[in-house]
Amino acid sequence: MQWTSIVAIYFLVWVMTAFVMLPFGVRTHDELGIEKVPGQADSAPANFQPGRLALRATVIAAVLTALYIANYEFSWITAEDLDLVGLGQKG
Repeated sequence: MQWTSIVAIYFLVWVMTAFVMLPFGVRTHDELGIEKVPGQADSAPANFQPGRLALRATVIAAVLTALYIANYEFSWITAEDLDLVGLGQKG
């Protein structure tokens, strides 16, 4: 596999990981007992930390990408293994 493909896969996995992790660990002003700014949405996060989110997404995306590349190289799970409805069966 070319290194550019690995970088592209890593980037896609990183974006998906960061997006999935957005709601975890975030608390609203009401949950933390902090006064809200007038006009602020009730669901606005009070403790959003994008650096921490990026770091977590980086580590998780690196692990997931490494697993994907290893599966690509060693063929642990192939398309035939994922044929759940039997369309690929002969006979």
